[in-house]
Amino acid sequence: MERTLWVVGLLALFALCVWLMYRGWQSRAERQAASIGELPSVPADCGAQLLEPTTGMYLGSTFAPSWQNRIAVGDLGFRATAELTRFERGILLERDGATVIWIPQESITAVRTERGHAGKVMTEDGVLVIRWKLPTGTEVDTGFRGDDKTVYPAWRADPTSATTGEDE
Repeated sequence: MERTLWVVGLLALFALCVWLMYRGWQSRAERQAASIGELPSVPADCGAQLLEPTTGMYLGSTFAPSWQNRIAVGDLGFRATAELTRFERGILLERDGATVIWIPQESITAVRTERGHAGKVMTEDGVLVIRWKLPTGTEVDTGFRGDDKTVYPAWRADPTSATTGEDE
């Protein structure tokens, strides 16, 4: 009987911890909602494709310049397998099981590689990070770990004469 009470008590404690983590994530999303606003929608014409699609893992988006301050609004904070494609008018990030992210070319302030992003730490230059401004003016970093890291130099290059940055 005593063992059963311990098990029930531990299960209740575990359920309470899970519920508190969920509430914390929801509260964080509510606090961040005004800073994020509406994300840009994918235009009907993205322009010419400048880079071949790159497959990999979307690591999440964070408030710039903090690589650990993950955005909790919508599904921006959740990891997902994804495909990243660069067009004349911007970057298209198609995520499995999540909404598509469109990063307009005029919003991109830097494309660089980093060691870590959104709590994910890799080898040196293992994560491709795109810094861009939301319509609200908030700067965010979107992290992507490509399956093929040899394509990173092409992503860091300036294919459209917009301002892109080097490693910070």
